[in-house]
Amino acid sequence: MQTDTTGSSVPLFPSIPLGEWADTKNTLHRYAQIVGKIRLDQGPERNHWWNVPFHLTGRGITTRPMGVDPVFAIDFDFVDHRLQVDTVGGDRVSFSLPGLSVAEFYQRLMAALSSLGIAVSIRPVPYDLADATPFADDTAHAAYDRFWVTRYWQVLSQVALVLEEFAGRCYAKTSPVHHFWHTFDLAVTRFSDRRVAQPADVDPVTREAYSHEVISAGFWFGDDNVPEPAFYSYAAPEPSGLTDDPLSPDAARWVESRGAHLALLRYDDARATADPRATVLDFYESAYVAAARRAGWDLEGLRRPSTSMTP
Repeated sequence: MQTDTTGSSVPLFPSIPLGEWADTKNTLHRYAQIVGKIRLDQGPERNHWWNVPFHLTGRGITTRPMGVDPVFAIDFDFVDHRLQVDTVGGDRVSFSLPGLSVAEFYQRLMAALSSLGIAVSIRPVPYDLADATPFADDTAHAAYDRFWVTRYWQVLSQVALVLEEFAGRCYAKTSPVHHFWHTFDLAVTRFSDRRVAQPADVDPVTREAYSHEVISAGFWFGDDNVPEPAFYSYAAPEPSGLTDDPLSPDAARWVESRGAHLALLRYDDARATADPRATVLDFYESAYVAAARRAGWDLEGLRRPSTSMTP
């Protein structure tokens, strides 16, 4: 297995089979959940939980500034493979990531925050992961392959730009393109102005996330249910007859997921086409049009015309 980072030339949608880095992904996912929980604790609230996910940087992912006194940010640097905490006063604490168990990562991050005078309060256990070992006790997850961590960030960066282009085609209220530490996916969501009635027993996370009709597009690296990287789209609530509509390209398909359906395009199927970027954009568009038409959205009224401007 390769252990060095890639060179300066990175192909579009490089290979990232889940089996090659599953152990590293499991460790990195837990690192991200620790930092994400701090973001949840310290960031100002936004509608639909837009305050919580990570955003991409030129070297990794960031929480963005948060806190009050001091204001600070936590960044993963996936080029030098370090975590750093910076305050607006210019103070910085940083440490190397390779070789750290989840327990060691948790301890070092909490010590770093304490040294900067930052107090946080989080529930120190994984969220919605099969192995719920508390972070402070998790010495089993310690794999960290530099090559695959850098590859993960490179793929995130490329897919994020595709999602940015797709997001720009529509006038509907649209989320940022952001990276969720819960499910470790990258997504952008369009909203209608119609509120969704929900049962009284719906949990607060779902109630806020799906307060209005949504059509979401995204990408994940694979999990127990879909054990390979894939592009996806879904509508919530799902309109009747959605899966009767065709998807583009022919390799895309509707799949059942938690009592509803996802439009799914395997990453490797997109990579195999003559123009993978255009293929993914066509896939997202076909899924959006199917869901929006079935849900009665004003497709033409929401369509943003292409514009060009010379800087």
